[in-house]
Amino acid sequence: MTIANLQSDFELLDDWEDRYRYIIELGRTLAPFPDALRTEATKVRGCASQVWLVSEVRPADNGSGPMLHFVGDSDAHIVRGLIAILFSLYNDKPAREILAIEPQTAFAALGLKEHLTPQRSNGLASMVERIRADATAALA
Repeated sequence: MTIANLQSDFELLDDWEDRYRYIIELGRTLAPFPDALRTEATKVRGCASQVWLVSEVRPADNGSGPMLHFVGDSDAHIVRGLIAILFSLYNDKPAREILAIEPQTAFAALGLKEHLTPQRSNGLASMVERIRADATAALA
């Protein structure tokens, strides 16, 4: 799913209560997260909820540099949905492309900035920071 698909889906929903339900449904699409990966090392700092994020560096077939594949989870339903939205932006993309993405543009297009609590917005920023750090490390 792309951000354009998400934006299109959001436009079909009349109010934010429906959009929150949709975000929760997106979270249910995440791949199962192994309990063995729920460690302090994989926990994302700066999130009010429990959030775990793991990146796997894979070689690109087309010579575009390392690609990153992400798995993640949270103990909060809406945050799981936000992870799914982040994965639609970043998952299985080259590290250089990940670093070039401006997530605030995508979040604004979805209306997330105005409709997330400050704590969730901070947590979302922490997740983006972690993804960008992993992409930077993959390029080193």
